[in-house]
Amino acid sequence: AQLFNVAMQSKVQFNATFFNAAISACEKGGQWEKALLLFTSMTLKKVDFDTISCSAAISACEKSGQWEKALELVSIMAWSKVELHLVTFNAACSACAKGGKWEKAWQLFSVMATSQVEFDAITFNTAISACQTGGEWQEALHALDDMGQVMLKPNTVTFGATVSACKKQGKWE
Repeated sequence: AQLFNVAMQSKVQFNATFFNAAISACEKGGQWEKALLLFTSMTLKKVDFDTISCSAAISACEKSGQWEKALELVSIMAWSKVELHLVTFNAACSACAKGGKWEKAWQLFSVMATSQVEFDAITFNTAISACQTGGEWQEALHALDDMGQVMLKPNTVTFGATVSACKKQGKWE
């Protein structure tokens, strides 16, 4: 933190690589507030943010349960025409799932389905986990079915989350 404060007060020209590394360090250290401060500092320092900057800031929010902030960053990315990447969607969906906002996670999952971003197992696992949290067993089963349609193989996390979603609602069909 002290090194960053000294660097910010200097007359050094910063670039996206500097900010991306600093935001990622905050994310790994569980410092979502500092990650967002760095993210907003990019504009003040006239440095354009990119997919990496946004994804790292969203991941910091996800790890700290800040689903609203994660969604704000997704909106900023879309408004700024910054590419929404698989990691971005997965982190934002996970933030919503952890925050108990299965509807928001499912909306992101739907947006991702209409975009050019390819799904991975983590995407489906996150969506199914969000359904589990919200008690939406039918949606969890739909996601499991959709996973096969895009040629992805379910894993133990996928099946565990799906079974848990069904169990939570007493559905063992």
